[in-house]
Amino acid sequence: MTTKYKDIVAKNILTEAKGYLDIGFTHSLNPYSGCAFACRYCYVREMPIQKFKGMPWGEWVDVKTNAADIYRKEIMKLRKSGKPANLFMSSATDPYQPVEREAKVTRSLLEEMIEHPPDMLQIQTRGPLIARDIDLLTKLKERCGLLVSMTIETDREDMKRIFAPAAPGIGLRLKVLKEVHHAGIATQAAISPVLPFTPDFPKLLEGIVDRIWIDTLNIGDGSKGKRSARLGMPRLFEEHDVSKWYREDLHLQVEKHFKKFFPGDMVRVSKEEAFPI
Repeated sequence: MTTKYKDIVAKNILTEAKGYLDIGFTHSLNPYSGCAFACRYCYVREMPIQKFKGMPWGEWVDVKTNAADIYRKEIMKLRKSGKPANLFMSSATDPYQPVEREAKVTRSLLEEMIEHPPDMLQIQTRGPLIARDIDLLTKLKERCGLLVSMTIETDREDMKRIFAPAAPGIGLRLKVLKEVHHAGIATQAAISPVLPFTPDFPKLLEGIVDRIWIDTLNIGDGSKGKRSARLGMPRLFEEHDVSKWYREDLHLQVEKHFKKFFPGDMVRVSKEEAFPI
């Protein structure tokens, strides 16, 4: 699969939080449109941004080259109005796309945030490139509330290859999460969505996270599992003989298992408990 990258000029960068984000967040921030990781379960595949694109998900990424400039203007406007700025980066893409290594859009946003900080920022990623920006994150955590959330759906690489073949490896994500945590930055492991894992999965997260966020395809796709069904997830689970991991109460079973290893207040379940309030 080849991903085509296109530089664009964005009209805005902060989008009012809606749906599952409206608990604790005021805005989402997406430095890119599209996503080269092309996870097969991604709910964005079922959203208008992809439906009307005319190109397969994973084969296009728009680079918002003016993101930092727009952010500065919009955050200053929010400050003048006295409104809060609790940001989720990102809701419909990954802020650490492979092209970020050269484009540095996310890095430019972090630099701007140090000068004009939000009240709170949660970075949601599966991109190991975030380790490059630990220098900026260390500065930013002194200016605002900061949480780095790394998506780690499973500890099984075979499952990762089935559901998210183009995404970074699980071992590399764990390594970077540990590095970020040891730099004194608050970290979260987002088991989102839950994929089949081994009983020892929680042990891999001990000492490198401040909390666990559990989400599943049935409760976390924004449509009570309907988007996931349209994406063929029930069939994909069945094809690989893991249908028992697609049950509607899966989040309860996973929560119970992780609470054997972590204090109860460290383990959150989407949606009500997912985000800071």
